[in-house]
Amino acid sequence: MKFVVRQATPEDGDFAQMIVDEMASSAKVRGTGIAKRTPEYVQTKMKEGKAVIAFSEEGAWAGFCYIETWTHGEFVANSGLIVNPEFRNHGLARMIKEAVFNLSREKFPEAKIFGLTTGLAVMKINSNLGYSPVTYSELTQDEEFWAGCKSCVNYDILVSKGRKNCLCTAMLFDPKKKQNKS
Repeated sequence: MKFVVRQATPEDGDFAQMIVDEMASSAKVRGTGIAKRTPEYVQTKMKEGKAVIAFSEEGAWAGFCYIETWTHGEFVANSGLIVNPEFRNHGLARMIKEAVFNLSREKFPEAKIFGLTTGLAVMKINSNLGYSPVTYSELTQDEEFWAGCKSCVNYDILVSKGRKNCLCTAMLFDPKKKQNKS
């Protein structure tokens, strides 16, 4: 199966509702947490040039991921990775993660890039991109980032652990360590 994976544009905003619905549905099916986003939030990421979108050869929406910056650009999170269930198990998540990673490096070359995930497949993709598992203390301490976790089903666990850990694995790419393996 072939896909077109590219930087999202404002014209892709029509897909925002579909994207956030699939994010929520997928998290519910997996029984995992996710920071809920609104269609307007996703559209803003598209307008800012801070998102990657994927389509099938036929033009069907296939996947999405976006960039968020924290601590005055010191940290970048690649968040909201979602693949349309119709197109899973074809390597699309890897293609999207590579594209959003490269976009992050292009826009914020000095920033540390991080992600939180409960998914083994995403952990493997991140490892191949040069991320390493880290403790939460190595991530941004920006209160606004952690406030995004409030909509996650596991937020009580995060709070009870003093924001030191949760069910998600934290992974970090530090450009100063030149660990990119791709």
